[in-house]
Amino acid sequence: MNASSQVVSVEGHRISLTHLDKVLYPETGTTKADVLAYYAAIADVLIGHAANRPATRKRWVHGVGTSETPGPMFFQKNLEPSTPSWVKRREIQHKDHVNTYPLVNDLATLTWLGQMSALEIHVPQWQFGRTGTQRNPDRLVLDLDPGEGVGLAECAEVARLARAILQDIGLEPMPVTSGSKGIHLYAALNLSYTSDQVSAVAHELARALEADHRDLVVSDMKKTLRPGKVLVDWSQNNAAKTTITPYSLRGRSHPMVATPRTWKELASSDLEQLDYKQVLARLKRREDPLALLTAGSFEHSPNEVDSAPALVAPDRLTVYREKRDASKTPEPVPAAPAGASAVVTAGQSFVIQEHHARSLHWDFRLEHDGVLVSWALPRGVPDSTAHNRLAVAVEDHPLEYGSFEGNIPIGEYGAGDVSIWDHGHYELEKWRDDEVIVTLHGEPDAGLGGSARFALIRTSDGHGSKPVNNWLIHRMKPLTGAAGSRTNARPHTRPAASIAPAPPKHAYSPMLAAAGSEADLGDDGWAFEMKWDGMRALVYVSLAEQSVRLVTRNGHDVTASYPDLVADLLAALAANVETDAAVLDGEIVAVDKRGRPDFGLLQTRMKLTDEREVAAASKRAPVQFMLFDLLELNGRSLTGLTYSARRGRLEAAVTATGSTQVPPRFDGDFSEAFQTSRQLGLEGVMAKRFDGRYTVGRRSRDWVKIKHFRTQEVVVGGWRPGRGNRGGAIGSLLLGVPTDGGLRYVGRVGTGFGERDLTDIRSRLTNLVRKTTPFSDIPPTDAQTAVWVRPTLVAEVEFVEWTATGRLRQPSWRGWRPDKIPSDIAIE
Repeated sequence: MNASSQVVSVEGHRISLTHLDKVLYPETGTTKADVLAYYAAIADVLIGHAANRPATRKRWVHGVGTSETPGPMFFQKNLEPSTPSWVKRREIQHKDHVNTYPLVNDLATLTWLGQMSALEIHVPQWQFGRTGTQRNPDRLVLDLDPGEGVGLAECAEVARLARAILQDIGLEPMPVTSGSKGIHLYAALNLSYTSDQVSAVAHELARALEADHRDLVVSDMKKTLRPGKVLVDWSQNNAAKTTITPYSLRGRSHPMVATPRTWKELASSDLEQLDYKQVLARLKRREDPLALLTAGSFEHSPNEVDSAPALVAPDRLTVYREKRDASKTPEPVPAAPAGASAVVTAGQSFVIQEHHARSLHWDFRLEHDGVLVSWALPRGVPDSTAHNRLAVAVEDHPLEYGSFEGNIPIGEYGAGDVSIWDHGHYELEKWRDDEVIVTLHGEPDAGLGGSARFALIRTSDGHGSKPVNNWLIHRMKPLTGAAGSRTNARPHTRPAASIAPAPPKHAYSPMLAAAGSEADLGDDGWAFEMKWDGMRALVYVSLAEQSVRLVTRNGHDVTASYPDLVADLLAALAANVETDAAVLDGEIVAVDKRGRPDFGLLQTRMKLTDEREVAAASKRAPVQFMLFDLLELNGRSLTGLTYSARRGRLEAAVTATGSTQVPPRFDGDFSEAFQTSRQLGLEGVMAKRFDGRYTVGRRSRDWVKIKHFRTQEVVVGGWRPGRGNRGGAIGSLLLGVPTDGGLRYVGRVGTGFGERDLTDIRSRLTNLVRKTTPFSDIPPTDAQTAVWVRPTLVAEVEFVEWTATGRLRQPSWRGWRPDKIPSDIAIE
């Protein structure tokens, strides 16, 4: 074919690419070949967000034109007859017709769409299931769209306000700059709620934002209301609506991209929309910030799509059965009845189950018409008449579920532990479509402590024929003289064994230290603490909730990996009667048989979550929590206080226990502190200015780390095969440090490895192999025989000094740093 056309083989499928030199974005000269190259490079992350969803396309066959003269665009839903047979597809029955949609499940399909100049790919918030049926949404989305007179900065402000509300209901939102004008917020869901339910919650959230911030937020779509405000568009949660796929191009005058971002980026005054070249550069330096949105959400892989069988005749448990595979879950899954519906019974049992799924919640179930009518309570059962709680109606459950306790396996719907919090029978006062009032009579020693009266009230009217499943649950005063009422029943309390706390009053990121030497200290007043060779973590403790949460520097919750710290942390604070809740800063340290910190030993516990593995590891590698700062006490932030004042509060609030320590500090004597650190076999000391404040999430010279030897965190970008006794194994690792231009090469490390290290390293890197170098400047001599990998893993090396050419001199391997990501790394 001619120079502007070629036939390529993509995943075994032949695709004719034509008019490759056609300019699709005239203002930047971006051609179809550039678009195809971008989609090939971005396929892995884009497909993760688009797979198994019906894709609607926006096509610009003649290019997007210019900002003054836009090119013609047409919106395409249905597949044309000429579509290759290998493109996976699904049908959707609309009111008066059926459309067949492509599924963007593979690179070949994405390439075919690029060939057709389908620049924008839009998908709904739900996926097709394995059998071809529409599943419940696996994500909630809010579209923050700026009106005239406001821009991206105002959208970011509204995003932060929405984040606080979403976190309060147990969801963790993730931002995406839309590539157009605004910001999209995504939050992962666990398939428990219908599109109507999710839409109702999103609509209420938008209204709440508008009510609290009328000068900035509008929730109504009317254009006349939007100037000077940000529209919180909740409507894209409707099952029939779609949103631009993350990493899709936009059909604007410049080739902008819907780009997943971090919350740190949203706080920047330089926040802007990004084009495709910037996005490609970002992914060389960091992983997809939106990866958690798709983690564990696929019922099946993108290539496991088959034809849909005939639908089962509906009954009250049809939805329940569709979500569960009886061969994989221990939950009761009764067979469908031979008739049109199940037998109706007149029982009045109830059960409340504590469900540790993707987010902790309680399931409130009442026997009615032969099934357990069910609501999910994200914040638990109300403990007084003064507080109402959200209750989200979910699918009916079989009566057998009333006695179910057990573990739903990972990968199955509702994966996690289920236990009975309380159960018994209820007295019915009212049962209507929009209101239920009951008095529950539970076990004397269970969650309710006896009897309690509740009203469940649907919060708003439906739209058309669609029901709204957003309810509230209200604890009512008991009826005077009601049968079975108990005036001496103990008050409702939350389960005491939980290690998942209520959100703190403030969220924090750790303050970071600058590297330096004694010469950097000058004549100022300093305190000196030991520098521990461990993993930095913030701890959120609530004595009222009896809860502890451990969060790493990059925001990962690692509480499940260190349950042996939980009880001691609670005890360390409980000794002070004036302490109710606190946020503390410290270092998790593993100690060897001599009682010395051993980072290699700590690595054996990082990322473990299985209870049996964690229990075994805690015996092999006991840990201690070295606390050195207090950020919040009883809801009051202390970050504005001086170091001396915070340290005094810390020592007063915490009583040392077996694994929780407040190590001593040295005031004003650097030599003594430095020598003590050397004698203890530690890295060095941390110098902290007496009058320094705690600068959240920032590096400050109010803290200076002074080491006995030099270390550097690095990103692994590849390896070179070994020779001699390392033949067939890894000889050396190729290391880099992220910069604005990509990944800067800083040298090779080939020493410091044990045999177990080499085996572990090879297993970690094998799945990351790529064809091209991630380095921007690696010399040809070091690139010979290299195997390249995606630059996502962070490690630490020890070295003598930096060379004049910016290389590490005599580096030696220290180990992986799974607590950090590439964007955290800077030159020490």
